Amino acid sequence: MSNLAEAQRLTLEDYLAGEEASDVKHEYIAGEVFAMAGATEEHVTISLNMGALLRAHVRGTPCRVYMADMKLQVATQTSANVFYPDVFVTCSSSDAGERKLKREPTLIIEVLSESTEAYDRGAKFAHYRQLETLREYVLIDSRSRSIEVFRRCDQGWLLSPVASDAPLVLESLEFSCNQDAVYEDVVFD
Repeated sequence: MSNLAEAQRLTLEDYLAGEEASDVKHEYIAGEVFAMAGATEEHVTISLNMGALLRAHVRGTPCRVYMADMKLQVATQTSANVFYPDVFVTCSSSDAGERKLKREPTLIIEVLSESTEAYDRGAKFAHYRQLETLREYVLIDSRSRSIEVFRRCDQGWLLSPVASDAPLVLESLEFSCNQDAVYEDVVFD
């Protein structure tokens, strides 16, 4: 994670109140608050593409698509954590009644950048894996055409890299699209 704010211990309630008043987004991990950095054009474009594709796909269903400004809480027996996934989908009736915080995602997508890749693959995914409703975790690289899908199975989590000429298939939502749609308007250096 880049641009880490100086760590300070807060209650979840104090964090949520502070987020309401803040111009900067912060993730909350076990009482510590971390400022989030801005994103590149490629990162934002990929997030928007996926959000639009998924929104069109789930229209008319109980599922909802959220992007970078919606908070996702991951509560464990020992701590509360709050993240801002790039894109996520929840089909939960419990989440439908929550206006500022969601808790039961089916799908989470993170767009990788140089500064976030290790965190998104490691510590953040470790937190996300604790969400019982989560079925798929997708990592989309913003620097080259590379997509990985992690799927929950009986044995844990199965990595399914997406071949460069293959469609992106999200079984949790019965969704499929070609990678040109994911990377539309993205120009790599």
